[in-house]
Amino acid sequence: METCALHDKAQIEASLRKNVYLHIYSIGDLDDFFWHNTVWYAAKDGDDIQALVLLYTVPPVPTLHAMCEQQGPMAELLRSILHLLPVRFGAHLSPGLAEVFAQRGSVESSEKNYKMALRDKSRLFGVDCSRVVRLTANDLDEMLRLYEEAYPGNWFNPRMLETEQYFGIREENRLVSVAGVHVCSREYKVASLGNVVTHPDYRGNGFAKSVTARLCQSLAETVDHIGLNVKADNQAALSLYKKLGFEKVSPYYECVISIHPLILPE
Repeated sequence: METCALHDKAQIEASLRKNVYLHIYSIGDLDDFFWHNTVWYAAKDGDDIQALVLLYTVPPVPTLHAMCEQQGPMAELLRSILHLLPVRFGAHLSPGLAEVFAQRGSVESSEKNYKMALRDKSRLFGVDCSRVVRLTANDLDEMLRLYEEAYPGNWFNPRMLETEQYFGIREENRLVSVAGVHVCSREYKVASLGNVVTHPDYRGNGFAKSVTARLCQSLAETVDHIGLNVKADNQAALSLYKKLGFEKVSPYYECVISIHPLILPE
């Protein structure tokens, strides 16, 4: 197989569309909103793409997406591009791929997650969303305060408010629950949920269900495929998403990888 960098959106999309929900983040990153922050590598057999990875380069820590159904070609691709990767980066890896990096570096904070797909949209419309409001840049300070208190360490880019796909609930004039997106592309008809949180003092009231349902209702007006990532041990979130019509697609692992320099013999 030949390893190469890819720059043709149509060629990349055609490969990713073979399994939309496995690659939903990467498909969304083809959108002009994200594209300038992406680097793509492929393993090709002639014109056929055998494996494809995305390096999302937004600082402070880039993120590598390596999702596959066949481990062999992807592992070969990853080994061939080790010298092109940052010395430290986050990674979303299909099962078994972390071993590639363990041979040349260290793999930290490996956590099992699931990719989920919204299969039954009919369940969204039986949820009471009467208290849910759409959030804008004017709500940013409140959102940041909520994330700091209830979801420290989460990844939230305020620029994502430009998608108009963030929703919240207020209680006593205080923003207490939010659901939004990590990726949203009307052009490519995909979205992936993110930054879903309810303040601990207000959990158990169904707020997360309401804001997430309202978000998905809004997304369904402009996109065809809605997915999300969730930690495998977050039983409350898994139960919520199943009730809203999501199903598990595939496990994967989120980790932080450090590449050790290759020391050649003298």
